[in-house]
Amino acid sequence: MPLTPPSDAELDIMIRARLASLGIDLNQLPAGTASDPETGSPGQASVLASLRSFMRTTVAELSAYQVPFAGAAGTADPALLSQQAAPPALHPSIDTARRTA
Repeated sequence: MPLTPPSDAELDIMIRARLASLGIDLNQLPAGTASDPETGSPGQASVLASLRSFMRTTVAELSAYQVPFAGAAGTADPALLSQQAAPPALHPSIDTARRTA
């Protein structure tokens, strides 16, 4: 079954939830698309439109990116080889996945 892109309303919910998890409340911005003449802050609708555009373009391109593969791995799958072998660690010097010896 092919994936269907999210609607504007679904993206708005995701964007508001993500911003809320970071402590950002879009309700503090002026309603509509007009910016506040005193502070210059954009309206809620224009912020959401900009973030929806970002989510539909840039995020999709970044998620499809794979590290270029070049090496002597024979016929190994480049998609598998481009994945990170070990997750980032707070203290990599004591992480056994990072040891080379």
